[in-house]
Amino acid sequence: MQTDERSKMLGSMPMNKMVPKVSVPIMVSMIVQAAYNVVDSIFISRYDPNGLTAVSLAYPFQMLMVALSVGMGTGIASLVSRKLGERKQNEARQAAWNGFLVEAAGWLIFALVGLFLTPALLGLVVNADTLQNAQGIQRMGETYLSIVTTFSLGLFMAVLMERLLQATGNTVLSMVTQLSGALTNIILDPILIFNADMGVRGAAVATVIGQFVSAIVGFVLNQTKNKELQLLFRDFRISPPILTGIMAVGLPSTVMQALGSVMNVGMNAILSGFPDQGNAAVNVLNVYFKLQSFIFMPCFGLGSGLIAIVGYNFGARIRERVYQAIRVALRYAVIIMAVGTLIFQLFPEFLMNVFDSSESVEAVEETSGDALTDEALLAIPEKEVSEEQKAAWEKAQQRKVASQMRELGPAALKTISLCFVAAAIGIVLSSVFQAIGKGVYSMALSICRQLAVLLPAAIALKAIFGTVSAVWWAFLIAEGVSCVITLFMYRRLKRDVIETL
Repeated sequence: MQTDERSKMLGSMPMNKMVPKVSVPIMVSMIVQAAYNVVDSIFISRYDPNGLTAVSLAYPFQMLMVALSVGMGTGIASLVSRKLGERKQNEARQAAWNGFLVEAAGWLIFALVGLFLTPALLGLVVNADTLQNAQGIQRMGETYLSIVTTFSLGLFMAVLMERLLQATGNTVLSMVTQLSGALTNIILDPILIFNADMGVRGAAVATVIGQFVSAIVGFVLNQTKNKELQLLFRDFRISPPILTGIMAVGLPSTVMQALGSVMNVGMNAILSGFPDQGNAAVNVLNVYFKLQSFIFMPCFGLGSGLIAIVGYNFGARIRERVYQAIRVALRYAVIIMAVGTLIFQLFPEFLMNVFDSSESVEAVEETSGDALTDEALLAIPEKEVSEEQKAAWEKAQQRKVASQMRELGPAALKTISLCFVAAAIGIVLSSVFQAIGKGVYSMALSICRQLAVLLPAAIALKAIFGTVSAVWWAFLIAEGVSCVITLFMYRRLKRDVIETL
């Protein structure tokens, strides 16, 4: 199918076929990406449980980088889809070139962060008073974060190429782009972490290599298969109106994505403040985010496909197809999230056991000849541990964290998953807001859900009940409030914007 025919398909194919055709390849690629994230964490936890804590604390800052690349990519895809719907192919190509400049600028920002700011950033979240082995955790976190930020050009270019392919409805090739990077990453992880004995550093290098593979594959596919949006030098020109159009959706989307990192930092700070359970609580939160990505990523893939479909039909002023796309997407999203809720409710222990590192830790202990019990070792303050006792003390601390994770984890998964269906509504309607150029609406929702409600609720629940399990209910409160606000915003948008088509 020619590229122009493929984009026109967005305005003619029956929506029950259109939404799965565009969205399913994105869902598949995002599920594989989620699998990589989980496998990555499993490998790190098996190599060194403290490495999981280090990567967990570095993760929010890494997600700021992802937020900028994906946020701007959303702005690029939204503008390109609308221009194609308006039959303005030349402006669509200009949007692709200006998107390249925007993503390149994003890489430069984070390259500077990686070179100069990683010690300061990790210092903000490593709590030496409550975290055991804080110095070692900070060193590993700095190593991981500096590598993935300094060499993030592959990430920014990969996102650009994926979004250009998605904007024309060519989501199968977008899937190939993402799969190539994720599979490369999964293959390299055990080789570099274990075989090369690089640990956390190996995980970071594998991530960077996978991103560059994805960028190269995406560039080749875009240049050879996506003729409408080929990056040809004759089309290159900096266009302030085009940049403004990208930023109108890209900046709010970036803020929306970045709020997840801010939320993660805030939740880590709240959970690490539990004196005896801080390490385990932080790890449980990280494990939850890894596991829930298997459920949320398909919905986000659905949302990405919806941006192309709604954006095209909004630009073409076909009102009924906009409504059809929303109805079909909501139906799929609710089903996906309901299944996810059921899995988390029925199998929380099994899901947490995947990340259980106690066997590898105990195997080391059995050959170590420790004379003191774990209880006696952990009664020694970290600063007073002798060099002879250090290895045994660290293993005892790791076994304690593993045991606490088995205790805290299932309750966290069962509690937080109760909000999944409400989240489905927010994801779909937020994508609709982005598709028609109302990215500020999506940003406002994320502020409400991830900052204005979630963190204050978590702080209040911790103060009132004083337990880790109470903090998880903050997620339900935040999703419930944001769902109500989302429906109110959509009703207003429907009346003032969509109905005028």
